[in-house]
Amino acid sequence: MAKALIVVDMQNDFVTGSLGTKEAQEMLPRLVEKLENAVEKDLYDIIFTQDTHKEDYLQTQEGKFLPVEHCIKNTEGWEIVPELQKFIPQSRIVVEKKAFGSTRLPSLLKPYEEVEFVGVCTDICVVSNALLLKAFYPEQLVSVDAACCAGTTPENHQKALDVMKNCQCKIYNLEG
Repeated sequence: MAKALIVVDMQNDFVTGSLGTKEAQEMLPRLVEKLENAVEKDLYDIIFTQDTHKEDYLQTQEGKFLPVEHCIKNTEGWEIVPELQKFIPQSRIVVEKKAFGSTRLPSLLKPYEEVEFVGVCTDICVVSNALLLKAFYPEQLVSVDAACCAGTTPENHQKALDVMKNCQCKIYNLEG
């Protein structure tokens, strides 16, 4: 079965930077272990996404609702976290996205029987991309490794997992 692993927005700004959280930092070693296993056993095609903004971010709709500059292209905060850099050469592609959900991902993921999501933020970009994919391909198996995701808060993380489960995404590793 062809499987893709989507590593959502594991960038410095979301882990240790301007929008970083303790939960994202604590989740990172589990994600590193998952990716090491995936590469060693050739379990998935790995695809990274990168939240990508321009210097005019604060003038955008998102910037007006979340007035914290983050993931400005070609800054340190925009880069994939150092712990995951070694996996980029093994990845199939890195998708820059200018919004929560990537309009490019569905066309890249059509050939896969299963697509699994990990990364941040569970309640913003992970849920947006998982539900976008379910809308395009309702019969495609979409799963989320809850232990390898982190939300803006633990409560929002759980709410997003509940929404994705209600929309027929498979949620597993809830214990962390």
